[in-house]
Amino acid sequence: MKKTDSGRLFAFLLAVLAVEAGLAMWRGQLLVGKHEGDMLHLLEIVFRMADGEWPHVDFMTPIGFMAFAPIALFVKLGAGVGHAILYGQALVGLCLVPLAWRAGVSRLTGYWPYLFGAVIIVLATALVHGQAERSVSISMHYNRWAWAAAFVAILIATLPPVEDRRNQTADGIVVGLALAFMALCKVTYFAAFIIPVAVGLLAHRQYRTFLLALATGLAVAAIVTAFAGVGYWAAYVGDLLRVSASQVRSNPGEPFAAVVAAPAYLGGSIVLLMGVILLRQAGKATEGMVLLLLTPGFFYVTFQNFGNDPQWLLLLGILLFAARPAQDVKNGFGWDMSMAVGLAGAAAFAMIVPSAMNLAYSPIRHLGQDAAQHTPLLPGATLHSDLQTGTVRAMRVDKRVPMDEPGSGLEALAEKAGREPPVVLNGEELPRCEILLGLPALFDGIATSLEESGHGGEGIFIADLFSSIWLFGDFARLEHGAPWYYGGLPGYEMADYVLVPNCPVHPKVRELVLERISERGDSLVEVDRTPLYILLQKG
Repeated sequence: MKKTDSGRLFAFLLAVLAVEAGLAMWRGQLLVGKHEGDMLHLLEIVFRMADGEWPHVDFMTPIGFMAFAPIALFVKLGAGVGHAILYGQALVGLCLVPLAWRAGVSRLTGYWPYLFGAVIIVLATALVHGQAERSVSISMHYNRWAWAAAFVAILIATLPPVEDRRNQTADGIVVGLALAFMALCKVTYFAAFIIPVAVGLLAHRQYRTFLLALATGLAVAAIVTAFAGVGYWAAYVGDLLRVSASQVRSNPGEPFAAVVAAPAYLGGSIVLLMGVILLRQAGKATEGMVLLLLTPGFFYVTFQNFGNDPQWLLLLGILLFAARPAQDVKNGFGWDMSMAVGLAGAAAFAMIVPSAMNLAYSPIRHLGQDAAQHTPLLPGATLHSDLQTGTVRAMRVDKRVPMDEPGSGLEALAEKAGREPPVVLNGEELPRCEILLGLPALFDGIATSLEESGHGGEGIFIADLFSSIWLFGDFARLEHGAPWYYGGLPGYEMADYVLVPNCPVHPKVRELVLERISERGDSLVEVDRTPLYILLQKG
C-alpha cells in the first residue's frame, strides 16, 4: 500500500481542525441542550482553577486538572465561559495534531492515516459525548479528550513502524505525552492502557521508544510537581480512593458484566475477541497479543464512562484493517485471512457508526440551534451569557414524587416495593421527592431567597449532589469543597450553615450527608425555612 505523504497529512489534519472547531465557534456562543448539572460541575471547577486553585489540593474531584486547564486558561484571559470551552477544545485539537500526525504517518499507509487523524480531531472538538442522542452537550468532554490520547498511544504500541518511517525518539515523546495527558485528564484511561502500551512497545522491540516514553512521562510529572507541589499527587490519589469507595457514583452506568455481554454490547465484544483470534491465525501474533491485553481496558473504561459508549470500536476497526496480512495467508480452515480480518474491522466500524457520526456532525448541528429557545445558564453573569441552555430545561422545574405516600390509598405498596423510609432531620420527616429538571432556576431561586434573608457572603454547605450556589449569588466558596458529591463532608468544616433542600437533586446524597453530620455528633439548629429548603446553623 502506498505510503502517506507526511506534509499532505499534516495539512489535512489542520484543515479538519479548522472546519470542526470553526463550525463550533461560528455562532459566537455555545448553546447546549442537556446535562445542565454536569455544566454546573464544569463551571465550578473552571472558575476555581481560573482563580488559581488546584484540583485535589483546593477542592475534591477525581478528574485531573488537564480536563479543565485549557478552558480555565481562556476564562483567566477574560473570555466568556462559552467561548472559553470552544477555544479550549480547539487548543486541545491543535496540540493533538502533531501527535496524531506522527502516529498515523509512522504506523499506517494509504488513506488510513487520514481517517485516524480525523477521528482524533473529531474526538477533541465534538459537541456531544457520543451515543446517538442528537442534543448538543459539552458534558464529559474529558472522556473524548482522553480517548483521543489513548488512540494515539495504542496505535503506536500495537502496530510496528512503517519501513523508512522509524523514529523511536519521536515515538517515545508522543507516547509519553499521550500517557501523561491521560493520567492528568482522567486516570482511568492511564490505568487501563499503560500495561498494554508498555508490552506492545517491548514486544515490537521498540526499547528506545519505551524508555523515552517513560522519561517524557516523568518529565511531565516533574513539571506538574514544580507548580502544584509534592502534595498534589497524594491529594489526587486520595480523591480517587474516596470516589472508588463512593456510595453515590463509583460507576455511572451499566454494571461491568452488562457492558461486556448485554445485548447492546455483546456484538462489539465478540468482534474484539474474534479480532484477537484472527490476527493470531494470520501470523500477527504480537498485534493479537496486544489487542488481547487491551480488551479488559476497553471494557473497563466503557464501564466507567457515562453512557457506556464503546468508542474503542473506532480504533479497533483501524487496527484490524492496518494489521491485515498478505492476501495469500490462510488459516487452518482455508480462509483468506486478509479478507477475514478486514471483515472483522468492517463489523467494528458498522457498530460504532451512529456514535461516530454523532460526534462528527455535532458542530454542524450546533449551527442549527434556535437561540430564541435558549437562556443563559448563569442568569446574573453577563460575561458568561455566551453559555446558554434550553429555556425549558433551565426554567421548568420538575420533580418526581412517590405515589404510595401516607394518605394516597397506595400505602400498602410502599412496603412491598421495598421503598426506603423517609430521611429524618431533627425529628422531622423530610419530603420524598427528586428534582428532574430546572437546576439553573432552582439554584437561582435558592440564591435569591438566601440573599434576601441576609445570608449573602456566607459559606453554605448543601446536603445534595451539587454545591453550586456560589455561581448564582454572593456566597463564599467552600475551601476543600466538592463540585460533585462523592462522599464524606468535603468543605463542611469551612461552612457557616448547612442547607437541606426539601427536594434534592439526589435523595441518597441528602441522606448520606445528614448521616455523616450525625456521626460527628454535630447539632444543626434551624434558622430559616422556605418551601425550597431548610437552613441550619452548625451547633
